[in-house]
Amino acid sequence: MNWKGVIPAITTNLKADLSVDHAALAEHCRWMIDSGCTGIVCCGSLGEAATLTFDEKIAVVRTAVAAVGERAPVVLGIAALSTSEAVAMAKAAAEAGAQGLMVLPPYVYTSDWREMKAHVSAVIAATPLSCMLYNNPIAYITDFLPEQIAELATEHANLNAVKESSGDVRRITAIRAVCGRRLEILVGMDDAVVEGVYAGAVGWIAGLVNAFPEESVALFDFAARGDKARAMALYTWFLPLLKLDTVPKFVQLIKWVQAEVGRGTPHVRAPRLEIAGDDLELARAVLAKAQKDHPKL
Repeated sequence: MNWKGVIPAITTNLKADLSVDHAALAEHCRWMIDSGCTGIVCCGSLGEAATLTFDEKIAVVRTAVAAVGERAPVVLGIAALSTSEAVAMAKAAAEAGAQGLMVLPPYVYTSDWREMKAHVSAVIAATPLSCMLYNNPIAYITDFLPEQIAELATEHANLNAVKESSGDVRRITAIRAVCGRRLEILVGMDDAVVEGVYAGAVGWIAGLVNAFPEESVALFDFAARGDKARAMALYTWFLPLLKLDTVPKFVQLIKWVQAEVGRGTPHVRAPRLEIAGDDLELARAVLAKAQKDHPKL
């Protein structure tokens, strides 16, 4: 499992009847890898995991694995209401050909470190697959602190990475301070990628990459090799789009952008609805300016 580079948290392609469009999903996965991405994360928050059934998630994994073959690893986001379901999902993902797991705290229930540790530990221990802990206290309330992450890393040899989405770039330095190089650290917020890379992150679980993969890969590469002038020029252009990944309607917004660039549909499952009104007007303005001012890569 390679936890480095730009790894898209892919959207889940849906037909007009809101069933999963596996043909479009496979094409999308191939486009991501053709554009320089290093892996695929299926069924994360952006992939509408909360509205997909257990069987649908495993089917998405199978489609992604078949689409990219040995060119890149496929990762499944593991989030569930119960620990038993999360463990079963991890095992099913391994059987379906996934090469990694993105491990989240449970939906809805938020508690103390003892219970959250027990939950994620059960998922990590369920298979030998390489695991990435997903820390997103903004969305999931649970905040895995650097010392707690280090504790998990000590106890689980197959915990190899952390997706850091606290919004505090200092967390990357703090994790490095207690874990050294034991874990790979990946940025999980689109509008913090350059700052995260400069702080020591080696990967980016990206969102707008679903519509702009070449630009995303170029931005990460510029930052990773220290080409600050080119990184900041591209980042300045990209930021209004990247900020669409940081608001509650990020799924609808990113899918709409994909549709507008001819790489998907805007269909989402309720309770999400396709964007309209002021949200749509803002998205139109942001995309129009980005297309007008698109820089040469």
